Formats: sequence, C-alpha cells, structure tokens
Amino acid sequence: MPGPLELLTRVVAAAGLAVDAYLHVDLASTYDAGAATVSQGTLFRVEAVLAALAALVVLFFRSRLLRAYAFLVAAGGLAAVLLYRYVDVGAFGPFPDMYEPVWYTKKVVSAAAQAVATVATAVLLALPRRR
Repeated sequence: MPGPLELLTRVVAAAGLAVDAYLHVDLASTYDAGAATVSQGTLFRVEAVLAALAALVVLFFRSRLLRAYAFLVAAGGLAAVLLYRYVDVGAFGPFPDMYEPVWYTKKVVSAAAQAVATVATAVLLALPRRR
C-alpha cells in the first residue's frame, strides 16, 4: 500500500499531465496549417495522447519504468515548449518550424503543468522502493 506522500505525488503528477493533455488537444487545431509533412497540430495531438497515457499509468501503476516514462513525457514537453519559445530551431525533416517567441495564457498554464508533473514524477522516481 502506498504511503500518503506517494499518493499525493501520484495525484499531483497525474493532474499536471492531464492538464497538459487537455491543453494540447484544445490547441491542436490552431496549429494544423503548414507545409510540413507533420503539422504542429499533429505533434500537439501526439503529446496529448502521451501525456494522457502517462497520467493514467502514474495513477494506477507503481512501476519504476512507467514512472520514468511519465517523467520523460513531462520533461520532454517542458523542454520542447521552452526550446521553441527561446530558440528558432527552424524546420527539419518532416517537422515544421515551431518557433513561437511569445507567452500566452494556455502556453503558460501548459508549461506550468509540465513543470509540476516533471517535479512530481522525479519525486516518484526518487521514493524508496516498497515491497
């Protein structure tokens, strides 16, 4: 049986990932335009699915491997939003140029949710293993 710290951390991580998933689905249609093979809207939908799945596995499974997956989804999403906010990477391969040097409410909330989920999943990974 997980302790209270672990339960709270799992709920916080799942909530952050769920907010991230919701906002990426909500914003996806805004980013469907573009000449790239893979639109930014498609990438937003992929992020939403990965984050929703990570939220579920954090809530219902105690596997360290699945917690690592949730950490990578949260940290990867946060890294991507920060990278494309501050660096003009440009288009590469089938991926569009996603540089967007502005902050708006949904972007800030999404980044904050990803940051919270990143910290919470890191805490889950650091908790001692219980039998």
